[in-house]
Amino acid sequence: MYSTAFLDLPPLVRAGGTVRLPGSKSISNRVLLLAGLAEGTTAVHDLLDSDDTRVMLDALAALGCTLAREGAVLQVTGIGGQLRTREAALFLGNAGTAMRPLTAALAVLAATQGGAFELSGVPRMHERPIGDLVDALRQLGCPVTDLGRAGYPPLRVGDGLLHTLNTEAPIRVRGDVSSQFLTALLLALPLVAVDRAITIEVDGELISKPYIDITLRLLERFGIAVQREDYASFVIPQGSRYQSPGSIHVEGDASSASYFVAMGAIAGVDAPVRIEGVGLDSIQGDIRFVDAARAMGAQIEGGPGWLEVRRGAWPLKAFTLDCNHIPDAAMTLAVMALYADGPTRLTGIASWRVKETDRIAAMAAELRKLGATVVDGADFIEVAPPKRWQAAVLHTYDDHRMAMCGSLAAFNPLAATAGGASLPVRIVDPRCVGKTFPDYFEALFDLVTPASGGVPVLTVDGPTASGKGTLAAELAHRLGYHLLDSGALYRATALAAQDAGISLEDEPALAVLAARLEVRFTGHQVFLGGRDITDPLRLESTGGMASRVSVHPAVRKALHGLQLSFRRAPGLVADGRDMGTVVFPEADLKVFLTASADARAERRYKQLISKGNSANIDSLRADLQMRDERDKNRAVAPLKPAEDAMLLDNSSLSVEASVEQVMGWWQQRRPF
Repeated sequence: MYSTAFLDLPPLVRAGGTVRLPGSKSISNRVLLLAGLAEGTTAVHDLLDSDDTRVMLDALAALGCTLAREGAVLQVTGIGGQLRTREAALFLGNAGTAMRPLTAALAVLAATQGGAFELSGVPRMHERPIGDLVDALRQLGCPVTDLGRAGYPPLRVGDGLLHTLNTEAPIRVRGDVSSQFLTALLLALPLVAVDRAITIEVDGELISKPYIDITLRLLERFGIAVQREDYASFVIPQGSRYQSPGSIHVEGDASSASYFVAMGAIAGVDAPVRIEGVGLDSIQGDIRFVDAARAMGAQIEGGPGWLEVRRGAWPLKAFTLDCNHIPDAAMTLAVMALYADGPTRLTGIASWRVKETDRIAAMAAELRKLGATVVDGADFIEVAPPKRWQAAVLHTYDDHRMAMCGSLAAFNPLAATAGGASLPVRIVDPRCVGKTFPDYFEALFDLVTPASGGVPVLTVDGPTASGKGTLAAELAHRLGYHLLDSGALYRATALAAQDAGISLEDEPALAVLAARLEVRFTGHQVFLGGRDITDPLRLESTGGMASRVSVHPAVRKALHGLQLSFRRAPGLVADGRDMGTVVFPEADLKVFLTASADARAERRYKQLISKGNSANIDSLRADLQMRDERDKNRAVAPLKPAEDAMLLDNSSLSVEASVEQVMGWWQQRRPF
């Protein structure tokens, strides 16, 4: 998962391949709570690993549930409807699928068994209304105390005393704000339906009905057969008791599937985008996004557990749609509208206002940045495609769906057909996708083809011990880019030659070895053929051997193709001695370090001494000067700055100061 402050997506032109979806958030947290409340142990397969499920798991553990991992399966042993702890403070982040149902379940358990629980979250959670659910719980006779603003978290449920609940009269709850309020009651009330049936009546038109269908199906799996009259009245039968089904599988997330359906509709030209983990047999309402995408022109095939999507009509077809049945996935339609042949109007989306952010306002603001004309109201948004695309910094508002939707704007071929180049897109705070799809951007990059020359490259060249490797690694970390330590390739070649008994003067044999080199960079580790060579790679002796290897033109040619292969989305930071002059002469920014031999020798001396190695600063200086001379005067790719390189004397600069200087130059080169 990317944890950078921002992530720049290069312009994208094609999509194709296979993605396996993470488990559904809606199903995952419902299943976890049901397993936690039930009698017995439930084996949960394909559970989503995300911020929202982690806070639910923490809450269940605090309440006395037993959680055990067996490979990819989570074994949940529930409390059987009986409190094992009677006081706890639960932090639930920004997870509505945890806050709402836990509030209801703990309210009825605390009232009938004597307990008191505090539930809180991040600041945005304290802005998300819960008053209609609280009203229903108070009607029932549950003590609920507002710990902040009335009608919003944080809350305290229970007061430590026993209370008799009023389950004879129907419990009324509004259905036109969030279906999660009704879901919360449906999940909680079987805990107190031992002596009589309990009726829930919905006031107003229920929104997001498909999410209620998910709740009802899962309740049935845990032994509760709720009777309903349309979506206005629900009856929980007398004698209800949660029983573990033994084992349960979590479907892939249909809402997350919408981004890949959109990719196929927009850019699945040469090959389809295949989505595995959710299919046309899904129990999730958001699978009906497939119908909406087809209406816009996508070609979609599917079956149990899979979908395949290609571009059909182009541009996509504008339309008007009531999205009450697909509230989360409808956000993806708003971005698909950027590629349509006219204005697209989405209605019935009032619930967007009370999600992780005010999604109507947020979507309108960010689409306008791209050049779209947007009209929005209390429960609708209308998007007309840009007449001219603009490079944009898209804010995500700590909302995972804003980040994933925003990524689709990187497919902006209309910019090219209008006479301009396709444009990159900057996503602020990409880590927010951790709420439901931590590896979303990695999955995206596995499927897409960037525009020719569109993947940005930043090169850092300089002499031995100038700090280029450290600087490049920090820049790659800041930007979320791939890292190419070209010096490590030559060092790895030297180590491989040493292992194979090949002379460092045998140019033909070294070239054959270099062409077959299997080098992988993982964080600060380097692997050669699966073996960790990080430590031997950094030895002074290895550096000396690498300098001898690098003078051979055939070796440099053999490694050239390998170096170029590191240029992958979202971008590359490459360090070496000829990155800006030979390997990536078209790089977006070239930096050349000019630290003096004295400064470099002193750094190397301190580094060696700190590791307990003996060193002589005069010898180090002489060795560096000798290497500099050899690198500057070699016949092929001599060490020198590119004509357009930015020179950075980092003799007296800290690593942080050097990084800030280069990041400043980089920002000036970006189109945002």
